[in-house]
Amino acid sequence: MKKIIVAILTMISVFQGFAQQKTFCNPVNIDYGYTPIPNFTKQGKHRATADPVIVNFQNKYFLFATNQWGYWWSDDMLHWNYIQRKFLKPENEYPSLNDGVKADHKLDEKNKVYDELCAPAVFVMKGYMYVIGSTHGPDFALWRSKDPLANEWEKAVDNFKVGAWDPGFLYDEEKDKLFLYWGSSNEFPLFGTEINTTTLQSEGFVKPMLTLKPEDHGWERFGEYNDNTFLQPFMEGAWMTKYKNKYYLQYAAPATEFSGYADGVYVSSNPLEGFAYQQHNPLSYKPGGFARGAGHGATYQDNFGNWWHVSTIILGQKNNFERRIGIWPAGFDKDDVMYCNTAYGDYPTFIPEYAKDKDFTQGLFAGWMLLNYNKPVQVSSTLGGYAPNFAVDEDMRTYWSAQTGEKGEWFQTDLGEISTINAIQINYADQDVEFMGKSSGVVHQYKIWASDDGKKWKLAVDKSKNRTDVPHDYVELAKPIKARYLKLENIKMPTGKFALSGFRVFGKGNGKKPEKVENFMVLRADKNKFGERRSSWIRWKQNNQAEGYVIYFGKSPDKLYGSIMVYGKSDYFFTGMDRTDTYYFQIEAFNANGISERTPVIKVD
Repeated sequence: MKKIIVAILTMISVFQGFAQQKTFCNPVNIDYGYTPIPNFTKQGKHRATADPVIVNFQNKYFLFATNQWGYWWSDDMLHWNYIQRKFLKPENEYPSLNDGVKADHKLDEKNKVYDELCAPAVFVMKGYMYVIGSTHGPDFALWRSKDPLANEWEKAVDNFKVGAWDPGFLYDEEKDKLFLYWGSSNEFPLFGTEINTTTLQSEGFVKPMLTLKPEDHGWERFGEYNDNTFLQPFMEGAWMTKYKNKYYLQYAAPATEFSGYADGVYVSSNPLEGFAYQQHNPLSYKPGGFARGAGHGATYQDNFGNWWHVSTIILGQKNNFERRIGIWPAGFDKDDVMYCNTAYGDYPTFIPEYAKDKDFTQGLFAGWMLLNYNKPVQVSSTLGGYAPNFAVDEDMRTYWSAQTGEKGEWFQTDLGEISTINAIQINYADQDVEFMGKSSGVVHQYKIWASDDGKKWKLAVDKSKNRTDVPHDYVELAKPIKARYLKLENIKMPTGKFALSGFRVFGKGNGKKPEKVENFMVLRADKNKFGERRSSWIRWKQNNQAEGYVIYFGKSPDKLYGSIMVYGKSDYFFTGMDRTDTYYFQIEAFNANGISERTPVIKVD
């Protein structure tokens, strides 16, 4: 039956003109639930999740995240299928789906538990997949399943005794040992303990693993720009990966509300002691671009043996904890340095099947450029304060909203010239939505029209019969089309107004790519004198052909794994440096036509 369903979906995709996709685009397009927590909705109800985990089990990818009342699975890391499941106990103490449309919030407020599965831990051991959420006490069950596709679960342990918030497990198959790591605090360190593989409980021996050192590591400092000292930064989101007999303990800092939310890594030859800061940190870091933030994540292998890192994307428009999920190529280089590549990480990226033979250190960007950054737009109507250009400004926190969510509202973008279009991403925003918690049976339906002159239109994408909830829909066209104008016509919204945080068109323009950036320089305090060495001022000559720039940085000229995307500026204050280390930098410019040659590497002591 499953094969028949997949075949039918494939036929539908071919008919609609976006079959056999080779790429995905962050944020990940899943049916994110709406926040179930009333206090978080005072500025508007909205979708939210974070703290993702992906594990590869039986050659399928299983995705768990905060407060989704279930999980997703995928064969290809592109198409995700939701399975409803509740893991807290007792089941009547938290909101649930009612009639398949809205979450039920009629229960007694005193008995509600809104964090259904917060910051879940997932691991695989001896043919089972195990799941547990964050807890401060021994009141959570540890669940396991041999067939999560069939939603068949049993309690492996009725009361897991370790009160672990933001838990992360490692089953060391070679040693037949199980370890647990946890912590979420701006005061206490991350902790670790061994779990008995028979009783599935800790023997009580707990060790502190590591603490933040913001006085040395600029990226660990609190604040949107890593420059606030009024509050200690938070360490959280433990995850452990074993590679070539080394243990890579990953952690998130400085706080989930900020664009600089990142994951770092410590390395040891022992799972519970001796961890040293990896020189090439942060591991996953994405402070610029449309989708920002890459903290509190998990690292896993695909079906071809390549590594990926899934983590939290920051939105924070209606609430500090309004967030999404991103997936980035990752791995270990020839020197066993763990890395994660987020350059062009919110542009079309190859899925595992089409990335298996590529160099992950160079990223998996498909090469299709953004064609409509800050280009002219027209709309059917505008709700006051939500300007049309907010849908093309490459900031997910701003958005345009029509006055209604009714059929016939539309948004039109002008690419400026007839261009080759390979893919389109439709990022919906939450304006006047009605839902709380996980909803089902709701859909987005739309059509996209293409035109050379803005007068004669041809249907490019038809999702008027779509039966899925696609808040960050991504359509890779089966065959590229040429057009200057694209018009998105609303057919149906799940709830609320027709609103867009980003209508993003990818392909290639017909002009010239930018020339190499000139006068690139990095200003940092002298290491032999007093000064702020965790920060630097990066400057360059404004390139009139460029729409944006990507700055690459690292601590070795052949390991420039860090990157920062900058739009419409000719400088950047980089506050994420480690105080004592030498750095290396490069920069490149980009526009709708391509990417410039990179500048020579600059060494900064």
